[in-house]
Amino acid sequence: MLRLQYCRNLLAFSCVSDAEFCPYAIHVHLFLNAVGSVLQTLPEAEPVWGVTSLDNLLYVLRGSKSSEHIEVYDTDSHQLQRRITVPELGGKNDIVACAHNRCAYISDNSNNCIHRVGLPNGAHVTKWPVNDKPWFLSLTDIHSVLVTCAVVRKIKEFSTDGKLKREIQLAQDVVSPIHAIQLSNGQFVVCHGERDDPVHRVCLMSSDGQVVKSFGGVKGSGSQQMNMPAHIAVDRNGFVFVVDFINHRVLLLSPSLSFVREVVSHEQLKWSPLRLWLDEDRRRLYVADNQWEKDKHTSGRVFVIGV
Repeated sequence: MLRLQYCRNLLAFSCVSDAEFCPYAIHVHLFLNAVGSVLQTLPEAEPVWGVTSLDNLLYVLRGSKSSEHIEVYDTDSHQLQRRITVPELGGKNDIVACAHNRCAYISDNSNNCIHRVGLPNGAHVTKWPVNDKPWFLSLTDIHSVLVTCAVVRKIKEFSTDGKLKREIQLAQDVVSPIHAIQLSNGQFVVCHGERDDPVHRVCLMSSDGQVVKSFGGVKGSGSQQMNMPAHIAVDRNGFVFVVDFINHRVLLLSPSLSFVREVVSHEQLKWSPLRLWLDEDRRRLYVADNQWEKDKHTSGRVFVIGV
């Protein structure tokens, strides 16, 4: 009974509904007291288009649209170790590392393709066509690559060697889907809404692309609103981290997509958050923060946030 009451108190404190009961309440309590501290900042330089990690290395996709390299940092010292060249890399959009296949995938929206780069040293670089403009990437539990294609409102699933396994057509009201992550139950968490779209949401979607529930709506800056949700990460308990690009912040949502708190505020960021990567084993959230001037990214850096 005491444990039950303690969990209810935590739920009330964190604004998480009763439906998300004791294990989630304790998890939220830890987040409320632990997240948001900046532990380190990578050097300010060219814009950052993505960040991911594998083992003890952090991989940062940085540079102008014509540059062809990945910066590799040590996750403990945060010192630059080397650069990996990726031939024919065009419009960089996102990067994700796969521990199972020992590689990184990069979306290239200039050449409408995915680059596969062997890790840790960049060996065996290959690419395959998406046949649509690729946006952001994630991995499934069976190590497939999910590519969000905003224009056609689809999620495409590829094998590690580029074979198209399936396409999920998203619901009509999911306009400009930007990033999708598949949950262990087969459902998807999808963020959508470009700068000129009226509706900006994070949606829980069924395996066939229909909206189950959502957070957000008409774009804005309130606690229940977003303005261009640009990237997401989902932890093992189903909590969702959201880059709220125009509002210069990172939000934390509960597994039922209710607002928990700001993980990173606009006061902590110098510019605008664009990408993020969650390393749960090290309890680190990496946030790419870019300067935005005259409709283009001019410089960037990566915040290392303790969670």
